[in-house]
Formats: sequence, structure tokens, C-alpha cells
Amino acid sequence: MTVTVPRHVLPGGLARRAEALDKSAAWHIRQLDCSPEAFTLAFGTSSLAALTHCGEDPRAADLATWEAWVTAMQVGSALFATSTATAGTVECRIADEVRTLQAGGPQYAGNPENWISAFWLAIVCREPERLTALARVPVEVLRASGAECPGYVYPWVETLQTWWLRGGDLGASLDAAIAGTDPEGLHREDRSLMLRILYPPMNLFLFYVTADHAGFNEALADALRWHREYWTGLDEGAGNSNSLVALGPLAMACLAYDAGFPLTIESDYLPRHLFAGSWVGEFDTLSGCCLSVRGCGVSAGQE
Repeated sequence: MTVTVPRHVLPGGLARRAEALDKSAAWHIRQLDCSPEAFTLAFGTSSLAALTHCGEDPRAADLATWEAWVTAMQVGSALFATSTATAGTVECRIADEVRTLQAGGPQYAGNPENWISAFWLAIVCREPERLTALARVPVEVLRASGAECPGYVYPWVETLQTWWLRGGDLGASLDAAIAGTDPEGLHREDRSLMLRILYPPMNLFLFYVTADHAGFNEALADALRWHREYWTGLDEGAGNSNSLVALGPLAMACLAYDAGFPLTIESDYLPRHLFAGSWVGEFDTLSGCCLSVRGCGVSAGQE
């Protein structure tokens, strides 16, 4: 039986907001040619643009929505390619243009929480080469960003890297990540974020790797309800672009869908054409995509 988790009531003007974010993201992306520090705003605005397109286009049926998601994915991939390379230049395809960017080494934007978002975007866009490159980003590079992160973050990154590269003790790192989500000692607001937003993708991942179809569907429905509860419980949270799509659960749904799980959950928080991969292959997203590093003797994505 199909279970529908309705999205919360949205404010008006989301189409105009998406258009404005597209323009802002394009401007910040152009600044990447000048300074690696521009990644903070380039990745932030392009990610928000992708999410905001799904406000008026909840099934992601429009080409413009797919283009926005691809652009955000490409910016995230480029961010960690330039953070990993310490000298020379990196060729990255972003927004239908191959750009030559300066390798900058670790930077604040190259933090583990942005890494997780970039990984989700690469899963949604079905980009295995980018997933491999992200999985090979050393955790030390993420630590060197200087960002303060919750205790679960680094073992969660290691879990995803271990899973994708098929090496190491997946169970131990996942256990450590889940243990790091213990809400004891957190402020009420942080506890809500942990329980309703940060923990659910780990729970879904556990059901995914154990091929528990029924458990996955139940956990997915819970994750979407908690997503709605979290954002509608914040002042003006229901109008936040991050509320429009449950990004982590969406990435997990993409994995489950591709693995043949019989998904029985429907929701505008999970744009249908994104988790079904309907747009994949519509146009070239990969040529020159952060796989070529010049002047430093190391190729991104190589061990």
C-alpha cells in the first residue's frame, strides 16, 4: 500500500526566488575563476537554487529544475577537487562550461557537512565518477577546513567513503556515527535538528545496506514526517528553501530505487523524477569534471 507524506503549505513567490537564486549562483560561479574562497557562496546559492526549483515543480518535471540540481552537484564536486589539490589548476565542468580553477588546498567551505551535501547531490544525479572522487577526499582535508562539527560527522563521512570504495569496517564506522547522534546534552533546538534531520539518513542507510525493504519504507515515511515537523516547528522555517526537499532521505531513496527496493512512499519532499533518475543522461554533465589536475603531479580521484 502506498503511503503519502504531504508537504507543508508553502509561501508564494518561489518561482521568483528560484530565478533570483539561479542568477546569484551564476554570478558566484563566475567568481570561482578568481578565488577559491568564492566556493562558500557558489555552493550555498546553487544548492538553494536547486531546492527552490522544487517548490513550484515538486516532481522535478522541468528541465530547468534538473539543470539547477546538476549545477549544484558540479559546484560541490569542484569544491572538493580544489580542496584536495594543493597546487596547480583543476579543470571542472560547471553549468555547461569547463572551467580552469586554482587548486587552493583545504578551505572552510571544504568542510565535512558540505562534503555530505555534495555526496548526496552526486547520488541524486547518478554520478559514480564524482562519488569516487569524493570518497577519496582524505578526512584530514575535511578536518583542515577548521569548521566545528557535531561528533557524528567524521565517522559518518568515513562510513560513506568506506561503503562506496568497498573497503574497511563499515559496521564500526556506522555504529560510531549513530552513537554520535545521541541528543543527550544538546540544547533543545540542536536536539530537534539531530533527531529529525541529521539522524534519519543514517537510519535509512542501515536499512539499505541490510536490504530490509519493509524497514526502509517505514523509516523513509518517518524521515519525511520528521523533516516536516522540524521545518514547520521553526519560526519562518516553512518558507526556508531547505524545507522543500528532504535531501538526505532523497539520496537514500535514490539508492534504494536503483537497488530495486519496492518503494511505497510518495511525497513532494521526494521529487519523483529525481529519485527515479528520469533526467539522467539528458545532457553531458561530466566532460572535464574535476578529473584533470595540472601542475601538481596528482590527479583528483586517484589514490
